[in-house]
Amino acid sequence: MAEEIFSATIPDDRLYCPRHEMWVRETGDGEVLIGVTRYGVFLAGRIIAFTAKPNGAVVDIDRGMATVESRKTVLAVHAPISFVLLAGNDAAEECPDLLNSDPWYEGWLARARPRRWAEERGGLLDAAGYRRHLLSLDADAGLG
Repeated sequence: MAEEIFSATIPDDRLYCPRHEMWVRETGDGEVLIGVTRYGVFLAGRIIAFTAKPNGAVVDIDRGMATVESRKTVLAVHAPISFVLLAGNDAAEECPDLLNSDPWYEGWLARARPRRWAEERGGLLDAAGYRRHLLSLDADAGLG
């Protein structure tokens, strides 16, 4: 069986956490949206369930912020930044296929208020840096 080659467009309007294959996008009101990258979904396999922590949860960087279940396993989703969870994506909890079909937009995981944004954002990559990261993992990846 041939190995599947990863291919995706990487949006320029967000920052990326290569440690956890997560993205963070500022919404302009002191809040951020957080989601899993298309590559993270590729690694996990088809996601069949998603559960966020409860609204109001205080989450530290690198700690669990949600769980996803794929056909392969149940995974803890690790936070790319420290934040207070304002809302999980109810639509994605009800229809986890949104994470597979549209992880960049409709399949976001959390709306949050960053707690240490000024100090932690420097540890995230811009889109160009994230593309370089992915190509270092898989030189054959098709990236846009």
